[in-house]
Amino acid sequence: MVLPYGYGSDLKRSRDTHSAGAALARGGKIEWMPLAWLLVVSLVNDVRTLIARHDLAAAERAARTYQAQSGATPELAAALSWIARGALDARQLDPADAYAAESRKLAVELLHTRRLAADPWLSTALGASIEVHAQVLAARGERSEAVSFLRDQLGAWGTAPIAERIRKNLNLLSLEGKTAPPLEAREWVGAGRTTLAALRGHPVLLFFWAHWCPDCKSMAPMLRSLMKTYGPRGLTLVAPTRLYGFAAGGEEAAPPVEKQYIERVCQQYYPALADTPIPLSAADFLAYGASTTPTIVLIDAGGIVRFYHPGALSEAELSGRIRKLLGN
Repeated sequence: MVLPYGYGSDLKRSRDTHSAGAALARGGKIEWMPLAWLLVVSLVNDVRTLIARHDLAAAERAARTYQAQSGATPELAAALSWIARGALDARQLDPADAYAAESRKLAVELLHTRRLAADPWLSTALGASIEVHAQVLAARGERSEAVSFLRDQLGAWGTAPIAERIRKNLNLLSLEGKTAPPLEAREWVGAGRTTLAALRGHPVLLFFWAHWCPDCKSMAPMLRSLMKTYGPRGLTLVAPTRLYGFAAGGEEAAPPVEKQYIERVCQQYYPALADTPIPLSAADFLAYGASTTPTIVLIDAGGIVRFYHPGALSEAELSGRIRKLLGN
């Protein structure tokens, strides 16, 4: 089942996948889901399935059939944003940009009567449409225009749920070679404490992770192996995370309860992080655009970002990046 994910994250990693899943399908059961939701999920699911088959024409037909029956809805805007991404993946830049523009226009119009934070479909549509347009500009060689566009969008939506996603795309185009944003956490998981300023002179691996993220957990043995190899050579690991408002099974959780759950997740899945500083801060996730988890950042001894990557990496690839960071 595909659930509305919103908040600018990749579907399989999105925190809204879990919060929406908790509301719509607790325990994996969907028998009580309202029929309207089933139809909506079917639209987006059908569009995504057709895109995975590289059948953009059929995906558009599905969206237009829905549009003729149901009119302009947040679900249609989300479906169009998926078609935009499919066209971009197929390197069809003009259609991708056209679908993104239609999705963004529809989402903005619908926001006249809806709140972005309350509608995950509109978060999906708006975040993806902004992302696609910026990537189209970059693919056309208009990198400075893409950066300018993303900065404008961040100014417009900087307090909205999609801000992390916009920042991620901006960082992909402009963060490497720049001074690393400071870590502003005032709360920590475990006993480790540090700042990037205190680590100046040491290369740093930032590993942004979420307690619900399976890709993050799959990288835990790799982190242990990498730190065993490169820790003695000066590499420092810092593993920022944040609160999402839920804990085990997607159940809503107050901050103290969720923090305790994160500590249990650390003990179960990340024993290698026992002495690692784990800042707990939504502001750090926003600064680094960590809407995708894991997000991996390598910072050199001078405090300059040398590698920024949303998503999981193989041990061989990350090890190669670290060796380059260390100068061999």
